[in-house]
Order: sequence, then structure tokens, then C-alpha cells
Amino acid sequence: MTRSSAKGYWIGHVTVDDPEAYDAYRQANAKAFAKYEARFLVRGGAQEVVEGELRPRTVVIEFPTIAAARACYSSPEYQNAMALRVPVSMADLCIVEGWLG
Repeated sequence: MTRSSAKGYWIGHVTVDDPEAYDAYRQANAKAFAKYEARFLVRGGAQEVVEGELRPRTVVIEFPTIAAARACYSSPEYQNAMALRVPVSMADLCIVEGWLG
């Protein structure tokens, strides 16, 4: 596997202030995630913080490549969805390259 073919991941920690409005974001982001072959590995399940502090909701999304993860974030489809998320939540999000062990 070459470095350019490493999987990419979005890791997000989110505080949702308006769950009903946030649901509109979840519906809107489906188009971008389908286009870039995203797969949810973690989507807001129960979590136990054992060190430091995190927001109440954690999301981990896998993409087939790091390039796809970056392209999805920058895509018009995701940017339109994100416009629905920003007013009703706070998020810390990073894009991470998968390990090539």
C-alpha cells in the first residue's frame, strides 16, 4: 500500500445544542458521504472519557483514501450540509491519515 492510498478518517467531537435542527444536517450530509464512499465507524454512541475532556458526541468516519476524506470536507455537498450544522452545534474535527502498518 502506498502512502497516497492510505485510508482517511474524520474524527469529530461534537456538542449538539439543537438536536432537531442537527438532524437536518445529518440528512444533508448523506449526499457528500455517499459520493466519497464514507463509512461511519462511530456515530454518537455511549463514551467513557478516561483522560482529558471531550465533547459529548464522538464521530469517526472512514474514507477509502486520505484524498477522499479531504475532498469530501471541501466539497460543495458537505459545505452546504455544514452550513446547517454550524449554527446548532460546536465541533472539533480533524482529518487523519490511516496507519500503513
